[in-house]
Amino acid sequence: MTPPASLLPPAPTGSFTPEQKEYLAGFMAGVSASGVFVGTTSTGHLTASPAAALSPNHAVPPPEDSAQFHGTPLGDLCKEERWKYEENPLDAWERLLAHADADQAPDPENLYRFKFHGLFYVAPAQDSFMLRIRVPACEITAAQCHGLATLATELGNGFVDLTTRGNFQLREFRPRSIVQVLTRIQELGLASRGAGCDNVRNVTASPNSGFDPDELLDVRPFAKGIHHYILNHRDLYGLPRKFNIAFDNGGSLSAAVDTNDIGFFATRVTAASLSILKSSISDSEPSGLRSPRSAPPAAGVYFRVHLGGITGHGDFARDTGLLIQPAEAVAVSAAMLRVFAENGDRTNRKKARLKYLLEKWGVEKFLDETQKKLAFPLVRVPLAACEPRRPVIKHGWLGAARQAQRGRTSLGIGVPVGRLSAQQLHTLADLATTFGTGELRLTVWQSVILPHVADAFVETVKRSVVRLGCFHEASLAAGGIIACTGRRGCKFAAADTKAHALALLKHLGKHTALTSPVNIHFTGCPNSCAQHYCGDLGFVGTKLPDGAEGYHLVLGGGMDHEQGIARELFRGIRATELNPLAEKILTTYEAQKKRGESFVTWARRHSVKELQEILS
Repeated sequence: MTPPASLLPPAPTGSFTPEQKEYLAGFMAGVSASGVFVGTTSTGHLTASPAAALSPNHAVPPPEDSAQFHGTPLGDLCKEERWKYEENPLDAWERLLAHADADQAPDPENLYRFKFHGLFYVAPAQDSFMLRIRVPACEITAAQCHGLATLATELGNGFVDLTTRGNFQLREFRPRSIVQVLTRIQELGLASRGAGCDNVRNVTASPNSGFDPDELLDVRPFAKGIHHYILNHRDLYGLPRKFNIAFDNGGSLSAAVDTNDIGFFATRVTAASLSILKSSISDSEPSGLRSPRSAPPAAGVYFRVHLGGITGHGDFARDTGLLIQPAEAVAVSAAMLRVFAENGDRTNRKKARLKYLLEKWGVEKFLDETQKKLAFPLVRVPLAACEPRRPVIKHGWLGAARQAQRGRTSLGIGVPVGRLSAQQLHTLADLATTFGTGELRLTVWQSVILPHVADAFVETVKRSVVRLGCFHEASLAAGGIIACTGRRGCKFAAADTKAHALALLKHLGKHTALTSPVNIHFTGCPNSCAQHYCGDLGFVGTKLPDGAEGYHLVLGGGMDHEQGIARELFRGIRATELNPLAEKILTTYEAQKKRGESFVTWARRHSVKELQEILS
């Protein structure tokens, strides 16, 4: 922000006025509080140490033989952490300008740095950039959707992809366009900073928050509060590894919150449950944490805090016992992020997620360290003091649902494998403006919800959705198919997941009838962007010995009230054999299940060997 004219610096030979001195004193105080070292060069210009911006403990980088970065000797850092030490990746604007001016692809170091701005160079899958956009709380306006669709048409490949973090990706930008893309995103009121790499990814929330008649709390303000806090605090970038935060409103739809590093679950404490709480209090308590005896909560709605979800590594977030006021969520998140930034592993990226710090320390020590950064006491409360979470509606993100607002309906729209053409996105935005209030919600299931439709217009919107090439109702088998980007857009993927998922969607829609909903997840590699371990059926891409595309099959995973890690059933299945195999699995389930038995219950009551014998 440019200071008022009266506060502009005087001529070099003059002296500062009182107003100018006050302005500069305030500026320097703010810089000092940020922990970033500011000094002057021989020419008198202000300069900042990029290393100090990431590590406030190092105002002046010490000699190489004694230097540390977040407590780790430089010689032990992995190369990505060394790059962070040498220059904050957020300070890459000149690099971006240079690459755009030269229309040049980045080398490995700049490829890494550009991810901090949401830009991914995805060669050899595509000789171009992909941009990932933040959509906090999964809420976006029709005007922003129009802007993204136009941007995809003018500079990209004419498509947008919905992700499993409730946001958008745009693809096939040439290097010469990257600065223009970033500035146009900002002009739309959106952000991509921190959308990739070692940062807090898109902060998600239950996609029907604010209109779900069954919700305990509209969680959007808290998700957006964390989003904006992170955007405005540089020390919350450059974490040891990526970090996911999500909010569950306690209502009807799943936001897959138990797969996140931090999960906030809205819960209710009733007067009756307080008596259970008081009777369960023990004299022993973790040091540094206030016990329920000293601070029993009043009846009301709170967040329970779960930590350590990372389903690609076979783990869900676990309840810590923390019960916090909703207004405390931003502060608790920031404190936990700072503990992770200061103590996470910066030598081995395979062991750098929060899960591994929790395993090394234990939850008690992590919460003790979190407490030291907070001005209010953390309170731990037995789970029995809280009402159980109601089961979510599986596939509830599809179809028409009555809202809390009288006379209004939300319509869940299925997007085949999460890919929309620019024209389809324009049309969805028009529907939101014409029949709703000009907003759309994205889901972690690669679908869209159009809220606030007047009841009288629901059937009209349904017909428009079908004409658009999307769906609002689907077979119980095909409606829950999601897929990662796959081999055509990701260098790590071993199979064309979107093409194979789309083929299966069409096949099951014609050949399979189920009485219970099933989720099918396609992921191209073990990184598990589509969370294959959490699907009723999960397919993990692999290359077969003859070079053909194939998959490993896992079975019986689930989230929320069906939480569990799927078990591997078959390895090295040819992609051409997927459709008949999936059909056989689902028809076998229908034939053998007990009355009212879900797929996950059926799968889990058989051993792996039994399932292999049944399905071979």
